[in-house]
Amino acid sequence: MRSKIVILVFLFISHPVFAQSVIEIPLYAGPVPGSKESAIKEQVIFGNGVVRISSVILPTLTKYTPVNPNGIAVIICPGGGYSRLAIDHEGTEVAKLFNESGITAFVLKYRLPNDSIMTDKTVGPLQDAQQAIRMVRAKAIAWGLNPLKIGIMGFSAGGHLASTVATHFKTMADINLKDTTSVRPDFAILIYPVISFNDSITHKGSKLNLVGKNPSAELVAKFSNELQVTKDCPPVFLVHAGDDGTVPVENSIRFYQACIKNKIPAEMHLYPGGGHGFGLHNKTTGDKWFDRLANWIKER
Repeated sequence: MRSKIVILVFLFISHPVFAQSVIEIPLYAGPVPGSKESAIKEQVIFGNGVVRISSVILPTLTKYTPVNPNGIAVIICPGGGYSRLAIDHEGTEVAKLFNESGITAFVLKYRLPNDSIMTDKTVGPLQDAQQAIRMVRAKAIAWGLNPLKIGIMGFSAGGHLASTVATHFKTMADINLKDTTSVRPDFAILIYPVISFNDSITHKGSKLNLVGKNPSAELVAKFSNELQVTKDCPPVFLVHAGDDGTVPVENSIRFYQACIKNKIPAEMHLYPGGGHGFGLHNKTTGDKWFDRLANWIKER
């Protein structure tokens, strides 16, 4: 617990002009749905100046409130192949930059699929992401937010989770929940996302971790989110690099094409270089994709 406090205090001090407060909130008031008793404990790994988290047992939302909030909220899902969370450069750094634009940001520490800690690992991450939207929307007025301007954002495998949220909102991941608060995000931001579980373009590690070694054709189709886009999906903003050797750019292209087919407003920015996992900083170009995103969000 001590390491978490140090991190949060550091983030607050490093951007005092833009961050009014940084608070970590438990995602569930009671038992975590679909969880199993296990000896596994959460691991926080420090290395090369970055923090990665694995074996999440108790999911949380860390709320970054700007000094002058404009009512817009974004829930951020860090990537990590559904095996860990790149909580720094695909989470906290992004949240601080949103604060500079007056946007309230939430970094989601979601459970990673693991048969040892959950009854159905294929829905655990989605349960957490839907609960995050449910919580932010339910508390929107108290937190000074517009309940109709709550977006989801994801990087890499976190992009798969975010795109699942953006396409599966009519199905409750927690089938026992009675809360009818809408879990449809008002917009989705997908950064070098895993979209498809089609073997020709998927990220094999993310697919294996979420659905296992021998998933049924039905399960593969269910989580190939380019196949799940409908006319009711929210507007989408996509970023990818053409030379991404980890998650092929075809993932974003197919999702964009599905959006166009279903008349969903979509904006996509493809860079020739940058590879995978560049976070906010694609060093191959002077163009800042976040600046383009900030302009796009203003139009929502």
